[in-house]
Amino acid sequence: MTRNIAARLILLITLTLTAITSSAQTDPNLSQYYAAPTLYNPSATGSTDYLRIRGGSRLQWVGIDGAPRSFLAAADMPFKIGSKRIGAGISMLQESIGLYKTLNMTAQVSYKLRKWGGVWSIGLGIGIYDQSFKGSEVYLPGDDDYHESTDDAIPTNDIHGTALDADAGIWYEHPKFYAGLSVTHLTSPTVTMNAENSTGGSETSGDRKYQFKASRTLYFTAGCNIPIKNTLFEILPSILVKSTFTFTTAELNARLRMRKFLSFGLGYRWDDAVVATVAAEIKNFYIGYSYDYATSAIHSASSGSHEIFVGYSMKLNMGDKNKNRHKSVRIM
Repeated sequence: MTRNIAARLILLITLTLTAITSSAQTDPNLSQYYAAPTLYNPSATGSTDYLRIRGGSRLQWVGIDGAPRSFLAAADMPFKIGSKRIGAGISMLQESIGLYKTLNMTAQVSYKLRKWGGVWSIGLGIGIYDQSFKGSEVYLPGDDDYHESTDDAIPTNDIHGTALDADAGIWYEHPKFYAGLSVTHLTSPTVTMNAENSTGGSETSGDRKYQFKASRTLYFTAGCNIPIKNTLFEILPSILVKSTFTFTTAELNARLRMRKFLSFGLGYRWDDAVVATVAAEIKNFYIGYSYDYATSAIHSASSGSHEIFVGYSMKLNMGDKNKNRHKSVRIM
């Protein structure tokens, strides 16, 4: 019975590959999105006087076979060309779902302009979008009412393809708040994967093509810090809105930080999960952990989602005349 259920799930996933173009899910949900804003917005690069390095991992819906598993890394820094301030960075986001694996690697650059009491940034990211499917691990039972063991629609060998990808965004950072708007997968890249036929012939003798289209995704994020008068505490509220233009979700988060060292937070992702977070900043190091409790029916099959972030920030000497220097309201 369990094998039949698993086979049906695999069949459902793989059948989407047979369409001329199928739509991808949105980028992975990250509960600590505020810790690495450059993953979704290239214009956030170089927004502080630090070389910032971030890495993390997310295990979603623990207890469900084939549930999403994500790994991410990002680094960014500012530099100057003459009197102009520029930001540069790289980011990598990898996600595995069942037999699928997606890898997105991007090089980023942003241009800074100081105006209206803060710093405006315009950014662009160029990279690759790689999609693979582990067809060699597909299991189909013998012929029955639901399956055909020789179904040509399901590749039985490993396939993958790569396409050029692009992101763009704008960012505004003020000493007391920040906000950004960006679009990932700007060109909505289509990855084409070829599967050879069982006889190893050429494409004209029976090879099949599978296409996977990454969804263009719009992001809006904003946050601020609110000091609590006469205390060592401050409140850091933030919001992230994500939309593929056919599907939209939002996440609200509020963290209480003590002495810029230890913080605790609660968040809510619309129609998905309640999020609890704890984080610590020790000198230039950062470590954060979050736990998501699903509010949908999926909680009956999963014990929740876990996410961990680690990071290091190194102060850069941008010169005594750096007019863009200001305190960041996000995690340094």
